[in-house]
Amino acid sequence: MLLIQPASWPRVALASSLLLATSCRVAQTTTPAQAVASTVTSAPAAPVAPVTPDVPAPASTAPTPPAGPTVAEAAQAQWYLRDPQLDKTPGTGTTRTYAELLKGRTPAPVIVAVIDSGIDTAHVDLKPVLWRNPGEIPGNGIDDDHNGYIDDVHGWNFLGGKDGRNISVETLESTRIVAKYGPRFAGKTSAQIKPTERADYSLYLKAKKAYDAKRKELTGEVGQFDQTKSFITQLTAAIKEKAGVTKVDTTTLRVAAANIPSEDLKGALLSLYQNMKQGGIGDTDALLAELDTEMKDQREQLDYSMNTKFNARAEIVGDNPDDVDQRNYGNNDVMGPDALHGTHVAGIIAAVRSNDIGVQGIAATPVQVMSVRTVPNGDERDKDVANAIRYAVDNGAQIINMSFGKEFSPQRPAVEAAYKYAASKNVLLVHAAGNEDDNLDVTPHYPSSYYLNGTTPPNLLTIGASGPQDDENLPASFSNYSKRQVDVFAPGVGIFSTLPGNKYGMESGTSMASPVTAGVAAVLKSYFPSLTAVDLKRIIRQSAQVHHTQVLVPGEDGKKADFSTLSATGGVVDLYEAVRLASQEAAAKK
Repeated sequence: MLLIQPASWPRVALASSLLLATSCRVAQTTTPAQAVASTVTSAPAAPVAPVTPDVPAPASTAPTPPAGPTVAEAAQAQWYLRDPQLDKTPGTGTTRTYAELLKGRTPAPVIVAVIDSGIDTAHVDLKPVLWRNPGEIPGNGIDDDHNGYIDDVHGWNFLGGKDGRNISVETLESTRIVAKYGPRFAGKTSAQIKPTERADYSLYLKAKKAYDAKRKELTGEVGQFDQTKSFITQLTAAIKEKAGVTKVDTTTLRVAAANIPSEDLKGALLSLYQNMKQGGIGDTDALLAELDTEMKDQREQLDYSMNTKFNARAEIVGDNPDDVDQRNYGNNDVMGPDALHGTHVAGIIAAVRSNDIGVQGIAATPVQVMSVRTVPNGDERDKDVANAIRYAVDNGAQIINMSFGKEFSPQRPAVEAAYKYAASKNVLLVHAAGNEDDNLDVTPHYPSSYYLNGTTPPNLLTIGASGPQDDENLPASFSNYSKRQVDVFAPGVGIFSTLPGNKYGMESGTSMASPVTAGVAAVLKSYFPSLTAVDLKRIIRQSAQVHHTQVLVPGEDGKKADFSTLSATGGVVDLYEAVRLASQEAAAKK
């Protein structure tokens, strides 16, 4: 499953908590429209700054720069590029690194594979940095380089069929396990299970428990979002009418809150105002669009991801999901039906830095991005993950970003074999720790940070998500953590990057922290080509900015701890220090 934090991070946190409760209380005596009708005073319209500004696609004959964020606006939004020493922000020090340490140096080409949902290959900030398979002639229907994949110009899609169709929504792994073992084990007790079936029975019980809990959670969320959307819709319509505005922006909300007599509604308006400001949402119409997207996702999960009879794989891909040795399936559509997640990840790593358009990736040209589409809306399959890693390695990737994860891994040995294959070819794997606010030493998630035999992959980094302030909220509230299994934290809250359709926007999650780290690794590899995957892991860990701030432990209801106890290094990735360390080591070898 994609490890992007859903809209429930501050942008819609209000929708699932305070606002819903308040709307229920207000509804007992009056509707939001009635409460607002006689009290809202006009406010001057403030400029709206949507999170994902529309940008026209460049014309095929005479491209023109998109009307996206200005360089100054993007620099302000990309807090994670700032320096912890100069800017007093727990960022990566990327801007300072290029200005002070890398100026005048010549970088070498590096390929970073993005195993994800797909990448918008036409995005103006990504198209110039896409990996181009030198051995493939586009569109001729021939496997020119004889690698087993036809027309894989920018990568490969393991979620597609030969007829060009693609999987969008998949089942969760727990759903697949329940569907597979339910006919054998449903309603049976352990006393009725043969000794040879006990391992399968135990897996079934764990999956069934997770499946039931997830279905209950989703059902509740769908109803909650419906109520909240209705409340915000009524509120927005009433304010628009009374204030005479076409958009209810944050300024209008603040004025409305100041003039409303109802304490319940005043509190709701202020919470709405504060959360929209924090999440970067300019007006309530944009918030309602966020809610629609989240509701659609929740309903899709209930209808498809939790449906034991749903099997898009059989109809579209047509492979044998249980055959982990099967390699040559899929198609070359590396964008797929929903490339938001992968496009955002790719931009963090390597969006063009020198075009004065949109955002700046952490890694600069000649770093390239390879798209390997493997992760649907639902859980990725172990077989696809293993094949995606092998494809990336065989086609020249030196770093692989993996912003996905799940609760169960029935084909774990195949994934571990792929990890070892990557290690044998000197390829670094960078993996998101997950967004369940779990301690991974207590609650496992997959792909795991260690092998079945208990050893640690020498070429794997596991990344937690950190925020923009060195205070109690330094670790993202959603981030998984572990003193043993999480190597380091990296910026993952409010990360501004590329979105499909030449757009830009903020997303949060360990899905964002992982590519921040992959970008740092790509810079190191580009400027110090002799570094091995093991070297990259060691340098990134050793150079991390260690914090001893007392922070809120994710998922622990107000419990605090020293930030340094939440990961193996106790730090946040620091490109400036990493380049300094790599430079010192390179000089010492001369």
